[in-house]
Amino acid sequence: MKISIIGSGYVGLVAGACLAELGHAVVLIDNDPVKFAALSGGECPIHEEHLPALLAKHRGKSLTFSRDLRVAVRGSQAVFIAVGTPPAVNGEADLSYVETVAREIAGALRNYTVVVDKSTVPVYTSEWVRKIILLDGAPAEMFDVASNPEFLREGTAVTDFLYPDRIVIGADTMRAADTLREIYRPLTDGSYYRRSDAIRINPGAQPRPARLIATSTKAAELIKYASNAFLAMKISFINAVATVCDSVGADVDEVREGIGSDSRIGSRFLVPGLGYGGSCFPKDLSAYHAVARECGYEFRLLEEVMRINNDQPQRFLRKIRSVLWTLKGKRLGVLGLAFKGGTDDVRESPAISIVESLLKEGCTIQAYDPAAMVRARELLGDRNITYVSSGYEAARDADALLILTEWQEFAELDPAQIRKLLRYPIVADGRNLFDCDVMRDNGLTYISVGRPDVNHWQKEPEYSRISAAETNKPRARSTFAESEMHEQPAVGAAGLD
Repeated sequence: MKISIIGSGYVGLVAGACLAELGHAVVLIDNDPVKFAALSGGECPIHEEHLPALLAKHRGKSLTFSRDLRVAVRGSQAVFIAVGTPPAVNGEADLSYVETVAREIAGALRNYTVVVDKSTVPVYTSEWVRKIILLDGAPAEMFDVASNPEFLREGTAVTDFLYPDRIVIGADTMRAADTLREIYRPLTDGSYYRRSDAIRINPGAQPRPARLIATSTKAAELIKYASNAFLAMKISFINAVATVCDSVGADVDEVREGIGSDSRIGSRFLVPGLGYGGSCFPKDLSAYHAVARECGYEFRLLEEVMRINNDQPQRFLRKIRSVLWTLKGKRLGVLGLAFKGGTDDVRESPAISIVESLLKEGCTIQAYDPAAMVRARELLGDRNITYVSSGYEAARDADALLILTEWQEFAELDPAQIRKLLRYPIVADGRNLFDCDVMRDNGLTYISVGRPDVNHWQKEPEYSRISAAETNKPRARSTFAESEMHEQPAVGAAGLD
């Protein structure tokens, strides 16, 4: 099919590359001349696994780029709106970009076209888009408006698109629903997975066809917001549990294992840390709360989820102060600047928030992130902060090492080598990447989230040995592999604009 996608941010770029991979003819439209030149010239503007390969494979063939919305829309059977919906001052989603695009689409329609909201938008947005297009002179029989929310995680967005948990299509006419079904048919009938050149996430296994859920447009819009709100709630819940564990001296890993083993609850997203961040959860929860309030319902549960999340970086800063006593004049190594591993996105990053606080308190920072240092530098500058080339360089001669993002690369660092490089043997881990006993055995003072602090001069608690023996389990930490983090950790079906 011939498809236009308006907006080349995370959602638009990933969707465009993946729809081209499915065999459609895709035109990606963006009015930013710098971004357009970069894409046309072969650059990939975001750090996303598999995306550079897909762009190289389809650029100039089934995937082209344009700044002319009208020409692209006239030749398309479906037009996806994938522009940003940033938060307004009152917490609501700013839909001005969506409105502008809808008006331009109205003047370009020549044949029947399905206009698809791909951006994360509040309920009733599809109805408003339809009204705007009608008011701008497009005949009603020339178009339908549908909702097709995305459930992508930064860092795994391409495989999330091609191997989805579900595909939600919200349409109020059969004609629009059938168009969207046809677009996703290579995934729902399994034909894409039988291709020899398909991207694989589990080589040797034959994936099941993707599940398609057809709903009304209102239900589809609510599914997206409700999904992100529920996932954020699980993150804030386990962080609140971790706070109680800190107070009583319990190990949150043991608690979350007991909770997550319940099939009604599950272990995904029950990973304590510095809180969720990124471009999706913070703004989506704020917008969902605003929508509920506008409908006459005070969604106080969401207020508490957001409050817990906002407090989490400050709690970790208090832990850092407790082990360093004073911060002014301290040289600190920092591992991680992105809001989660696998991406260069620093929007709403808890790591950035913590680094900014440390700089204000007079610390000197030597920071390393595998992908996000260029974007972080735009926010943090160079005053009292040095950007180094490895995790070990960040630790060299530092008074303490802070782990703020859950990159796998950090989990694989050698604690013994870290101990040799640090000026003082102190590691503050905001992502619980390391096993407490391993850090103790390597002579490190180690603080984490929701687990008893480790002072290198103390012996291993007797309970820890008894507990490990009774459960017939090694004490090696498995949290990183299980977390699949999206926003705080990283996992979720969170959206990307």
